[in-house]
Amino acid sequence: MSFFIISFLVLVAVCVGLYFYSRKSGTKIEGSSDPGFVYFRNLYLVVYLLGMAGDWLQGPYVYALYEHYKLSKRDIEFLFVAGFGASMLFGTVVGSFSDKFGRQRNCILYGIIYSLSCLTKHSSNFWVLLLGRLLGGTATSILWSGFETWLIHEHHSRGYSDRLLEEIFSWATIGNSIVAIVCGVAAQYAVDLFGFVAPFDMALIILVIMTVIVWLKWPENYGDASADLKKNFSDALTTVRTDRRVLCLGVVQSLFEGSMYCFVLEWTPALTPSAASTMSSGHAGKIPHGYIFAAYMVSLMIGGQLFSFCCNRSKPESFMRWVFGLSSVCLVQPALMRSDSLIPITFVGFLVFECCVGLFWPAIGTMRSKYVPDSIRATIMNLFRIPLNLVVVIILTQNFPIVFIFKCCVFFLIICCGIQFYLERLTRDEAPVESADGQTAEKSTEDDRKEFQGIA
Repeated sequence: MSFFIISFLVLVAVCVGLYFYSRKSGTKIEGSSDPGFVYFRNLYLVVYLLGMAGDWLQGPYVYALYEHYKLSKRDIEFLFVAGFGASMLFGTVVGSFSDKFGRQRNCILYGIIYSLSCLTKHSSNFWVLLLGRLLGGTATSILWSGFETWLIHEHHSRGYSDRLLEEIFSWATIGNSIVAIVCGVAAQYAVDLFGFVAPFDMALIILVIMTVIVWLKWPENYGDASADLKKNFSDALTTVRTDRRVLCLGVVQSLFEGSMYCFVLEWTPALTPSAASTMSSGHAGKIPHGYIFAAYMVSLMIGGQLFSFCCNRSKPESFMRWVFGLSSVCLVQPALMRSDSLIPITFVGFLVFECCVGLFWPAIGTMRSKYVPDSIRATIMNLFRIPLNLVVVIILTQNFPIVFIFKCCVFFLIICCGIQFYLERLTRDEAPVESADGQTAEKSTEDDRKEFQGIA
């Protein structure tokens, strides 16, 4: 049995142990058993996880489908760059529609656009596939902003506490990991039985179901429906420029997620031995990708469970300082050198990094709910996806050595750690301010505005 499989089994045991420990000793959050909240939480989680399932089903087989259609490596790389480019350009605009036209409508738009993207996979024509990548890139921008903005507004409008919101984010991270594993297995069976297009047809069905549930069950909510899109972008840029809390969160989001995407692109070559080894356990010169991916997802689940423990003792603004510091240490080894003998150490670092990612997702959502204004929340979130997608496009288009890429990741994560220390100091003695419409937001002081206007 290889080191990778043993690691996966150990992680499963740890995850199960944490789950039962949390049920036995965890402090119950006030209001968490309220029937109204339970219905609201479950309704959101069902829709969100269906939306994520539609994405997870497609991911493992996009490249394989393009190869099946006999596309050249250059064409495949161009299609991937086009997807991230569409997310950076079109997705920023479309994802921001929710502030003016409604968050529920934006999530419905996600289901429609991504479903159309799935349909294009039935064609082997390059231009049809390119259209699919553009649609898919645009849809993912909505996925990473539209659902969260609807949740935060609806959560606060119903009068639920911030601790209950933290619980929803934690369950969303854990559930997303389970969905990823299930979708990976289901996609493999679908390909074996029906061919490479089958996972995309499964995703299409799930996305249609999700869209119908959103249409029937989710109430509509808005940011500033009276403002035009130009004003929304102007207000978002002004907020980023004048509110140090929002700026810090945005930079942290861009750099950490940029490092995460670089990791996703590079973990396979980092763990693949240059020759056959005992670690591969029969996979001559290769690695068991399925077990490794499953191990990453279990690590993500562990991070989601640890988030609840951390929140019982501290605020995300505080404990995320150490999470970012630890995540930078996790990637130091592949940033220094690559050696077959060091692959076990590299893999352990990657597992801990995934655990940090599991802590990051609910933490960043919780902090955004406090400090990003509700009226332009989606616009601001999508603005900070521009540098994130730019980082990925540069990585995809340049033939950087793997060691250099991981050095960039470590550098980005160290910056995240420093910024988080600054953010914790900024917010140490501050409490969220309730706005007139009941939304929780953190207001900048006049001194902050003057200081940033002077810098600008």
